[in-house]
Amino acid sequence: MTSLEPCTDPPSAVPDQPRWGQTAADYLALTKPRIIELLLVTTFPTMFLAQRGLPPLWLIATTLVGGTLSAAAANTLNCYLDRDIDSVMHRTKNRPLVTGAISPPAAVRFGVALTVISTLWLGLLVNWLSAALSLGAIVLYVGLYTMVLKRRTSQNIVWGGAAGCMPVLIGWSAVTNSLAWPALVLFMTIFLWTPPHYWPLSMRFKDEYAAAGVPMLPVVTHDAAVARQVVLYSWATVATSLTLVPIASMGWVYLVAAVISGGVFLLEAHRLLNRAEAVENVTVASLKPMRLFHYSISYLTILFVAVAVDPLLHLALPWA
Repeated sequence: MTSLEPCTDPPSAVPDQPRWGQTAADYLALTKPRIIELLLVTTFPTMFLAQRGLPPLWLIATTLVGGTLSAAAANTLNCYLDRDIDSVMHRTKNRPLVTGAISPPAAVRFGVALTVISTLWLGLLVNWLSAALSLGAIVLYVGLYTMVLKRRTSQNIVWGGAAGCMPVLIGWSAVTNSLAWPALVLFMTIFLWTPPHYWPLSMRFKDEYAAAGVPMLPVVTHDAAVARQVVLYSWATVATSLTLVPIASMGWVYLVAAVISGGVFLLEAHRLLNRAEAVENVTVASLKPMRLFHYSISYLTILFVAVAVDPLLHLALPWA
């Protein structure tokens, strides 16, 4: 961002264009790297499960690169479409399209280019099923969630969250060139996990969502009602994660990880509900919704690390 202070240097000392490093950083910021990291956490463990061992390293690398490009495309186009909302919300007001560091037409060109490159990359180097699923994820996130649901319904994150579940299908199809029940169970686990992951964040920033005109669930109803929904979805998430044990013949590593991490997830969800019901006009500070938000990321990470480790351990120790 440029300084708000008057410039005292001679005009010749001020560069006409931003430095290449800053420009690259601005384009990188459009892709929301932290979200991409979470998506990749679910992709490559699924590949281990599909392979029942270690997939070829070249396949892992090409799939993760393609998935990164695909997610970057979706996030960039989301930033373009949501730039008016981002300018209102404090936590997003420094995004490149809001500050003017990148122009809207440039962002669209970048997002479309990433869409084409990621689709061709996965199609030519992995398989066309993975490429189609990747393109479908972009359409779901940009078309369904951002353009249709986000500004119209409090259930936006429920149905729009399906886009964030697609990496497990991409990871599975990259290995098998097909889909199967274990991949669908993992898909449903993330689908059910998304509301109790995102609604606590929405509770924390509900005033900003309200100012931006986005009807997130915490904006349109009281905190206790949101917390009850969080608890219901949390139970559904943990229950669905455990169905992977019989469906995919998972061993004790996954079972123990799913039970313990899931138990903590449920505990945090119920604690949020207890705080929300404690007083009628509870403050965000006393609700502490970000506790559950942050732990939900740890929960998903632990679960999918176990998805990867379990088949590897079984390969090394068949009795495990």
